[in-house]
Amino acid sequence: MTADLMLAESAYKTLEDDIHGEVLRPCGEGYDEAREVWNAMIEKHPAVITRCAGTADVIAAVNFARENGLPIGVKGNGHNVAGNAVCDNGLTIDLSGMTAIRVDPMTQTARVEPGATLADVDHETQAFGLATPLGFVSETGIAGLTLGGGFGYLSRTYGMTVDNLRSVDIVTADGELLHANENEHSDLFWAVRGGGGNFGIVTSFEFDLHEVGPEILAGLIIHRGADAHAAVRHWRDYVADVPDELTVWVVVLTAPPAPFIPEDHHGEPVVAVLPVYAGVPDEGWLLVEPFLEFGDPLGDNVAVRSYAKWQQFFDDANAPGARNYWKSLNFTEFTDEMIDTVLEYGLSRPTDDTKVALAHMGGAMSRTPVDATAYPHRDAEFLVNIQVRWDDQEQDEECVRWADKSYDALVGHSTDGTYMNFISEGTGQEQFAYRGNYDRLVEVKTEYDPENVFQLNQNVTPATY
Repeated sequence: MTADLMLAESAYKTLEDDIHGEVLRPCGEGYDEAREVWNAMIEKHPAVITRCAGTADVIAAVNFARENGLPIGVKGNGHNVAGNAVCDNGLTIDLSGMTAIRVDPMTQTARVEPGATLADVDHETQAFGLATPLGFVSETGIAGLTLGGGFGYLSRTYGMTVDNLRSVDIVTADGELLHANENEHSDLFWAVRGGGGNFGIVTSFEFDLHEVGPEILAGLIIHRGADAHAAVRHWRDYVADVPDELTVWVVVLTAPPAPFIPEDHHGEPVVAVLPVYAGVPDEGWLLVEPFLEFGDPLGDNVAVRSYAKWQQFFDDANAPGARNYWKSLNFTEFTDEMIDTVLEYGLSRPTDDTKVALAHMGGAMSRTPVDATAYPHRDAEFLVNIQVRWDDQEQDEECVRWADKSYDALVGHSTDGTYMNFISEGTGQEQFAYRGNYDRLVEVKTEYDPENVFQLNQNVTPATY
């Protein structure tokens, strides 16, 4: 199968003349590889793909798409579950070759190009014992993670990824390169911190860094499915009063064949408690000890370990090539009834690779005012992410239906918001993603992208469109 729209030969030639990187055509070498994204449910065929070598290529590609009326997909690393990086009969602007990172240990900042992964950033920053809050799968691209808000194991301590963003260089819909920060184009800078790819293509991110690692205290404590209710209630009660340096998540999953889990329990439904202490590791043991001593766990691997390696711990379980469908909800509290509902579904998942993750939020994330950035979910104390994962296309209906039923059972207890980076639907969730900040986003969108050139996202529709 190829793209239904084939551009004229002269159009391809124009791009090839203007782009220093590669221009990939349907049926041409490298095209099928470049149109693949992390989620195997996404099967799109762009009319052309530009593998950009730098900012000049991005400008040329945006101008070409606008002048030829082509929809634009922007691919950092293609890890987003919704798959908006590619589109049928449009132009995919592939940034995966733009991976330069420059760390300044004196100012504790880093400049990062949009094709870099979280692993790339950690590798460079940890050389100086520094880090910025990122996600929890190291192969995720920095661009999509940041523009959607970004949170991970360091976020209770240092805030969202967007809270640590100092500036961006961004190519807007008219092909202009702007530098945006708190003082220059401050409205645009506000919008990109949680407003997704609605406003342009960021070609450089500047982050604040913090002293982290190189070792932290982290690991998993595994409880039997039969003990799940007690373990999750204990987690909920204990994290209500913990310092910001301690992050503890819970994941309902199938027990992997890990050496610290007895072999006769491999393949069973279990609950994993994940404590991560971002301060001095020796000081974290006292805080983690109540989890280690609670109940009768099957085993644990909590240890002092490399921060960068811990960031990669779940990469294999999230490798590309599988089919994925996610639903996410935010909560201000987690009652016994809600825990019972989560576990009703979590312990009866449709596939062994499916997980239900419960993240404790709060801390520094909640102390940033809701209108300080476009990311609006500052009231979330807990987040539930329903991560359905399978291989057989014939299971699509079953798996999506299970995720939707799980979501429907919980949505009445949730806030009116959901984390944009965890939305499987390509569009249509804007009010949940942006909440009360949506009207202000419309104003910024109307100024910088009045023709809605960048619309393959949780789209903010300009007032002029």
